[in-house]
Amino acid sequence: MLITVAQVIGGIISGSLALLSDALHNFSDVVSLLISYVASFFSNKKASQNKTFGYKRAEIIAAFINACTLIVIAFFLIIEATERFFKPEIIDATLVIWLSIVAIVGNGISVWILHADAKNNMNIRSSYLHLFTDLLGSVAVLIGGLLMQYYQLYWVDGVLTLMIAIYLLIVGFQLAKKAFGILMLFTPKDINVKQLVNQVNSLPEVKHMHHVHIWQLNDDEVHLEAHIDFDEDIALSKFDAILEQIETIAVNQYGINHINIQPEYQKPDNKNVIVQD
Repeated sequence: MLITVAQVIGGIISGSLALLSDALHNFSDVVSLLISYVASFFSNKKASQNKTFGYKRAEIIAAFINACTLIVIAFFLIIEATERFFKPEIIDATLVIWLSIVAIVGNGISVWILHADAKNNMNIRSSYLHLFTDLLGSVAVLIGGLLMQYYQLYWVDGVLTLMIAIYLLIVGFQLAKKAFGILMLFTPKDINVKQLVNQVNSLPEVKHMHHVHIWQLNDDEVHLEAHIDFDEDIALSKFDAILEQIETIAVNQYGINHINIQPEYQKPDNKNVIVQD
């Protein structure tokens, strides 16, 4: 928040669009971190009778919101950068340089703090991307300030803003797409459903696997539910042994860690069978 306020004041005084755009992105970081924190808090709440899954999707929703804000900010910056590119303004480069250094230090520390957990948690990753792109933006602003200070290349302010915006657009879209897929219960891309069904169908006693649904609940849980027809009216103990084989395939080869299988057996209808001597 302190970095944001400093950059807004500095951007207005210096006339730097890159500095103001970096301040706007920093402000979005404050909002995204707040959203991520609230989502993380709710995701740890226990499930209840009316909320059997608890709030496990809270972090995915937060990631989707944060990703969408990245995209919106990117479009805004593209418009502003295009206008500034064709109408470059004289900028106080010294102020830009010093404020960008402050922002690099602040964002660098924040990125370092979130780096480890960003790999395994989409919610934290969304905030990490906000901060990481802010770090890149601050570096770009510093480079632009140096070029303006020593070479009077004031048009570089708009160009660097445009580059930051394009990067934001790419990472924001990728994250939003992944979060949207989880919210819509899409099957994870790395799971080959046909291959999984064929492997299960090849097991002894299994006739046919159908009504297959595979979805990702959050960063940690991938669920599978399906019906399996059996050739024989097998005992429950035998079904347990087959279920263990299915779980081994699902967990070890596809990373599915929540499995619900409904066994089915239809007794052959012998009413229409004609017996000949």
